[in-house]
Amino acid sequence: MSRISYIEELSNWEQEFKFYHPVKVRFSETDMFGHLNNTVPFTYYEEARIEYFKSKGMMTDWLDGKSEAIIVVADLQCDFLKQVFFDDKLKIFVKAHHIGNSSVDIHYMGKRKNREICFVGRGTIVQVSKKTGKSIPWSTEVKEAMIEKEEIQ
Repeated sequence: MSRISYIEELSNWEQEFKFYHPVKVRFSETDMFGHLNNTVPFTYYEEARIEYFKSKGMMTDWLDGKSEAIIVVADLQCDFLKQVFFDDKLKIFVKAHHIGNSSVDIHYMGKRKNREICFVGRGTIVQVSKKTGKSIPWSTEVKEAMIEKEEIQ
């Protein structure tokens, strides 16, 4: 794991995840060699991140047409550890790793049913104004929701 700068020690990092969203690899997500196309984990990250935010009660305000705030992806990366194939059933784990004033560093982990880690990732999400494009600080409630420790599903 030395090549993955955002993971200091894998087993401790892995244990910190509580929330996950299940996905099944569709045929259309594979390449001509039968394994997961390298762009697809980013879609899985998005889907799992949205479900994570929903579980924290955070999506309602952002989706409200009257709200000034939206969230944007500032950066996103994926590191592949094992090949993934058509029909694999995965759990995409999500956690808030570091919460800033208006940003949050989200970490991701894709695991097979046998608990084998296939890919990991991280990305920065920023809350911004739809009107100005400038960052908007998180509310105390949102920060607390992201800090709150979840029950293992």
